[in-house]
Amino acid sequence: MTLRAPLRISGITELPPSAAGMRIGLFGGSFNPIHEGHRLVIEETLRRLQLDAVWVMVTPGNPLKNHAELAPLADRVTAARALLTDPRVRVTGFEAAYGFTYSWQTIRFLTKAMPDRRFVWIMGADNLVDFHRWERWRDIAAMLPLAVYVRPGSSRLAPASRAGIALGRYRVDEEDASRLASIPPPAWVYLHGRQSPLSSSAIRARRRRETAK
Repeated sequence: MTLRAPLRISGITELPPSAAGMRIGLFGGSFNPIHEGHRLVIEETLRRLQLDAVWVMVTPGNPLKNHAELAPLADRVTAARALLTDPRVRVTGFEAAYGFTYSWQTIRFLTKAMPDRRFVWIMGADNLVDFHRWERWRDIAAMLPLAVYVRPGSSRLAPASRAGIALGRYRVDEEDASRLASIPPPAWVYLHGRQSPLSSSAIRARRRRETAK
C-alpha cells in the first residue's frame, strides 16, 4: 500500500502513541465544531466498552457533506483538544497526512499497520442510518467491530436501516459491550444511554443567524 503525504502539520497530523494489546476506540468526524454531545459519546464508550483509549480522528472533510463552512483542520483539532481533556482521549488529524478520503482507507491502514491493537469503530446511530452510503461499508464492518451509540431521532431508525438489517445477525447484546473489542468482526453493539440534543450543523446555523443580526 503506497501512501502519499500531501499535508503535514506539526502537532496535528501525527498518530497517537499506543502499545500492543491496547483496546482503542476510533471516533472519526468533521467535528465542525466539536461539542458536548461528542464528549458524552466518548465518555460512555470508554466506560462501557472498557477501552484503554479513544482516538478522535478529525477528518479533512466528510465526502458526503458540503465543505463550504468547514473550518481549517488545525482549528478543529485544537478546539477538540481544548474540550476533550481526559488523558485517554487523543485528538489527531493524521488522515490528512496520508491523503485518506474514506473511512475504509483509514481502517485498512490502522488494522494492517498495527494488527496487535484491538480497534473498535465508534459512530452515532444517525451514521448507521446512512452507513450503506459509505464507500465500502461492508468492508469496514468486516475489518473491525462497530459500536453504535444512540442519537436523538435515530434510536428506532438505526436498527431498521439498510445496514442495520444487513448486519443484524452480527449484533452483540448490549450487556456484552465490554467484550466487543475482543470479538472478531463482523460484530456490532447498539448502546443506549445518555443523549445530547446538540449537533454541529445546528451550532453552525445558530452562528450564522447571530452573524446576520
